[in-house]
Amino acid sequence: MTDGSIDTPPSPPRAPGEHRFPCEQCGADYRFDPEKGELVCDHCGHVEEIAQAGPWQATIRELDFKSAITGDLDAEEVEETRVLQCPNCGAQVEFDEATHARECPFCATPVVTGTGTHRHIKPKGVLPFSLDERAARKAMTDWLGRLWFAPNGLQDYARKGRKMQGIYVPYWTFDADTKSSYRGERGTVYYETRTVMRDGKRQQVQVQKVRWRAVSGRVARFFDDVLVLASRTLPKHYTDALEPWDLSALEPYRPEFLAGFRAEGYQVELGEGFVEARAKMDKVIARDVRFDIGGDRQRIHDIDTSLSDVTFKHILLPVWLAAYKYRGETYRFVVNGRTGRVQGERPWSAWKIAIAVILGLIVAGAVGYFIAMNDGAV
Repeated sequence: MTDGSIDTPPSPPRAPGEHRFPCEQCGADYRFDPEKGELVCDHCGHVEEIAQAGPWQATIRELDFKSAITGDLDAEEVEETRVLQCPNCGAQVEFDEATHARECPFCATPVVTGTGTHRHIKPKGVLPFSLDERAARKAMTDWLGRLWFAPNGLQDYARKGRKMQGIYVPYWTFDADTKSSYRGERGTVYYETRTVMRDGKRQQVQVQKVRWRAVSGRVARFFDDVLVLASRTLPKHYTDALEPWDLSALEPYRPEFLAGFRAEGYQVELGEGFVEARAKMDKVIARDVRFDIGGDRQRIHDIDTSLSDVTFKHILLPVWLAAYKYRGETYRFVVNGRTGRVQGERPWSAWKIAIAVILGLIVAGAVGYFIAMNDGAV
């Protein structure tokens, strides 16, 4: 989204990975409460409202793509955070300075190596959690309960096990103004009557034909917030299935929204992310071209697209995550922190499948027996 807003003054520096806010009454850490939309102290119960963004903070400012690729972004748009990298799945998760070992929230592997810093483009927007951990767990267990042949033990473990992890997952969004010229053909369907021989008789049939005519033209489209996952940690088909995200509800980035949660550092660099965004744009442009060609059929020979005013932003989207080690296997489940939509590894129960097969064979045998008896009675 291009905004045309005034430039924002520099943000105050923050410690790497620091998303902790002391309670003004007891000194314990606040956490962001998705249900209340406020900071809450679990120790004494004190509630602190999140200050409203000032006029210069109210709009999420897009950044120029070309400047970022050439390394000409303002220094205030870049920061360093302390991360631990999981040796198993490669996740890079932010931690505070006092943390030296922790279990990876993505795959339940103890993270004891890879301590370092991650220099990256600052997030510009955040979509705050609106579901708390209890609501996310219920969504996950309900989803597991609807799966045929899921092991009961895993369902019970998920229902009674440790808390889910609230993770902010990194994404890129891209805006671009596009103008495309194309060459192709428009097909018009018509029918010819032919006489054919069938079973020794002459019959008339309608045969479909297509008349093609060369066409050319131009289409234009402005793309707003083309979304690209900037993480490699979770299978992409899981995170894609969590869509749609209500990006109109994005808030300007403020660390208060991350209090009590983790944020994953992006692994897909900006240029690589734009390659995927461009592929998404090209699919939409091809659809526009087919619509513009019209007719009954379309052939596209060539599309030449020019892009201008390409901008981007780094945003964080909320995901509740559960990673369980069950009978030697790791099962991961992700829940959209806004809608409660669930995706995850599909667990199977061998004994449930075996019982179903046996019951199926019994039913098939009974049906066959009754059919045989009826045939014999006739």
